[in-house]
Amino acid sequence: MAEIMEMLPFLLPLVVLEFVLLGYTIYHILTHNNYKRGTRMLWLVVVIVGMNLIGPVLYILFGREEV
Repeated sequence: MAEIMEMLPFLLPLVVLEFVLLGYTIYHILTHNNYKRGTRMLWLVVVIVGMNLIGPVLYILFGREEV
């Protein structure tokens, strides 16, 4: 338990960043109709399954259409 408390100041911002990025990505997928590659359902599955930072980053890099 002491190890977790020691690492908490480092882990807490990462967890918050992960959930903020996940929330933004899901919001963006649900509110837009056009994607560079894939469909809405594909990107929702990729983002939710790859929830720990990889899924949202993949969507931002490869799925999000430039405006």
